[in-house]
Amino acid sequence: MYDQPLPQDILFFMLYAAVAMTAIIASCYLLLRRANAFAPDNTPPLRLRQWTAAFFASLALANLWYLPMAFFTSSEDIKLNLYVGAVLDFIICFPLGIIVMLVMLQDRRRPLWAAPLMMAPPVIGLVWCMVSGSEVLLPAIFAYLLLLVIGLTIYMVRALRQYERWLCDNYADLEHKEVWLSFAVLASILLLLGYYVFGIKGPAYEYILQIAAFVLVCFLLWRVETLSDLSISQPQPSPIEDAAITEDMEKNSLSQDTYDNISSLLQRYCIDTQLFLQHDLTLTYLAQAIGTNRTYLTYYFSSQGMTYNSYINNLRINHFVGLYSEKVAKRQPFTAQQLAIDSGYRNYCTFSIAFKQRMGQNVTAWMRDKA
Repeated sequence: MYDQPLPQDILFFMLYAAVAMTAIIASCYLLLRRANAFAPDNTPPLRLRQWTAAFFASLALANLWYLPMAFFTSSEDIKLNLYVGAVLDFIICFPLGIIVMLVMLQDRRRPLWAAPLMMAPPVIGLVWCMVSGSEVLLPAIFAYLLLLVIGLTIYMVRALRQYERWLCDNYADLEHKEVWLSFAVLASILLLLGYYVFGIKGPAYEYILQIAAFVLVCFLLWRVETLSDLSISQPQPSPIEDAAITEDMEKNSLSQDTYDNISSLLQRYCIDTQLFLQHDLTLTYLAQAIGTNRTYLTYYFSSQGMTYNSYINNLRINHFVGLYSEKVAKRQPFTAQQLAIDSGYRNYCTFSIAFKQRMGQNVTAWMRDKA
C-alpha cells in the first residue's frame, strides 16, 4: 500500500481545492439551475443531470476525506485513511460513475443496481484488510479490479455500438446525440478508474489524479448539458385513414405489396410534401405521418440496406443538389451554408459529413467540379 502523505506544496493544494470546488459548483448547477448555460436550445435528460450531480458531489466529498492525510505523520494513520477512503470510493464514487455511463445511453433503461454490486468484492476485501491488519487479499482485489475494468470496457463498447445503431434507425438528426462523445466519456471514466487503482503511487500520481478529475468534471458537465433528452416526444401528426397497412405484425419481412405500398406512401407524404426537411424528424413520427407503423418502416429501410438516418440524409442531400442547380441556373447568389440550412440541416458540419458520405467528396470540391 502507498503510505506517503499528500504533497505539501502550495500548488498541489490549489489544484486540490480547485477540483473540489469545481465538482461542488458543477453538482449545484445541475441540481438547481433549470436553464442550460451551455446549449440554451437543448433540453438535457433530467435523470442524467441528477445522477451526474450525485457523481460530482461524491468526487468533492472524496477530496474532502483525503485532505487531512496531508497532515498525518503516522504511517498507520495514513494507511487507515487510505483504506477508508478507498472503501468510500468503491461504495459511492465509482458506482455513480458507472451509473452515469449507463444512463447516458437512452435506447433503453439498463439495471443500475449492477453498478454497486460490481464493487461489493473489493469493498468486502478492503474491510477485511482493515479489520485483520493483513494485506494478503490486496493482490486478489487488484486482479478483480483489472478484470472488472476489462469486462466493463467490453460491455460498454458493445452497448455504445448498439446505441449508435439505435440512433441511426430512429433519428434523422444526430446533433446533440453524438455517440462518439459518449465513447469519450467512457474512456475518461475507465482511464480514471484504472489509474486510480493501478497507477504508480507517489507525488506525481496525486497530481495526475487531480488533473484527470478536473478535466473529467468539466468535460462531463459539458457533455451532459449538450446531450438531448430523447424521451421528449414530438407532436403527433393527424392520422391518414386511407393509408393504413394491416399486414401481420409478427412477420420479419415485408410482402411485395406492403413494400410497394410503403414506397408510394413515402413518396406521397414524405418526399412530395418535403417532410424530410423537418428538424428532429423521428422514425415514429414519419410512420404516423404516412399512416403506417415504425416496425414496417424499419423492415423497409433494412431491406434496402440503409438506416432511417441515411434515408433522410439522402433526401436532404438530393434537395441540396436541386437547390444548388437552381441557384446556378438563375445566376442567383448563394452560400453552401445557407443551402444546407434550407435542406433541413441545423449544423453545417453535420451536413458536410453527410454530403461527403453520400457524394464521395467534400462540398467545396463537388461545387468546383460542377462549375
